[in-house]
Amino acid sequence: MARPKDQRERRHDLVRAAMRAITAHGAAGLKIRDVAAEAGLSPALVSYYYPRLDDLLLDVHAHVVQRFYTARRAAIETLDDPVAQLRELARRGVPGHDEISPVIYEMHLHAARNRPHAALMTSLWEQEVSLYERVLSRGEASGVFTLRAPARTVAETVVALEDAVGLHLAGHNAALPAEHARDLVAGLLERETGQHF
Repeated sequence: MARPKDQRERRHDLVRAAMRAITAHGAAGLKIRDVAAEAGLSPALVSYYYPRLDDLLLDVHAHVVQRFYTARRAAIETLDDPVAQLRELARRGVPGHDEISPVIYEMHLHAARNRPHAALMTSLWEQEVSLYERVLSRGEASGVFTLRAPARTVAETVVALEDAVGLHLAGHNAALPAEHARDLVAGLLERETGQHF
C-alpha cells in the first residue's frame, strides 16, 4: 500500500496527465486508458487511484479553478496601481496559449449535468468577480476610476465578457482573434472606469 504522501503525489500526477488528455481529446468520451497513456501507466494503476473517472475529472476541475484564480490574484498583489492591476486582470482573463484555459472550458461543460462541477464553476465566478470588484472599488475610492455603475456590476459584466470571448477562443472561432477579444475587454473597462487600458 502506498504511503499517503506518495498517494497525493500520484494523484497530482494523474490530474496533470488527465489535463493533457483533455487538451488532446476533450473531456467528452475521455477514457481511463487516455489518462493512462498520458501518464505512462497502466489503466489498472490509474483505476487504483481513481476507480471512477468522474472523481478524476472533479479533481481536475478543482485543480484548474484553483490555479487560474491563484495566478490572477498573485499577479495583481505585486502591483500597487489600480490601473496596472486592472490591466493585468484583463490580460490574464482572456485565454491564451496556456494549459489551463482549454481544460477549464471543457470542465465547465459538466456543470449543466453535475452539481459538484456547477459548484466549482460558481466558485470561480465568485472569486474572479471579487478580484475585479476589489480593484475597481479601490480605484474608485482613490479617485483613479470614475465608475459608471457599482463596482460589483462592472466586475460581473467584465467576467461575463471574458467567459464569452473565452468560449469562442477555446472553440477556435476564426472570426474572433485573441487580440480582438482582449481589445473588447479593454474597451469595456475603459468605458466603465474612464481610464485607458
